Amino acid sequence: MKLIETGKAPAAIGPYSQGWVAAGLVFTSGQIPIDPATGAAPEGITAQAEQSCKNVQAVLEAGGSSLGKVVKTTCFLADMGDFGAFNEVYARYFTGKPARSCVAVRELPKGLLCEIEAIAELDR
Repeated sequence: MKLIETGKAPAAIGPYSQGWVAAGLVFTSGQIPIDPATGAAPEGITAQAEQSCKNVQAVLEAGGSSLGKVVKTTCFLADMGDFGAFNEVYARYFTGKPARSCVAVRELPKGLLCEIEAIAELDR
């Protein structure tokens, strides 16, 4: 197993890692829409979905994979009313249409609107 650490995605805000490489796969932790350069989150679901996707991409790349190798995502929304806007952004990044679960949760860290985690094959 190999720990993934990158400054191109936000650092973990608890006792967990950004991700791991194991058994030929990359497992990302849930990526919230924090800009790693500023530590701030953008406003609105569209901008937050965009940042979460960029953060997932950064962790995948640090682990030796890419968005095109994603086989499964789990998406968390603070409001299912944001589902359509979230999907518009998500579809631009996850063009391979990986398997996905998308659920509304009562609350996300820091009052954010979305979070995305992914499982991907390693690039070979």
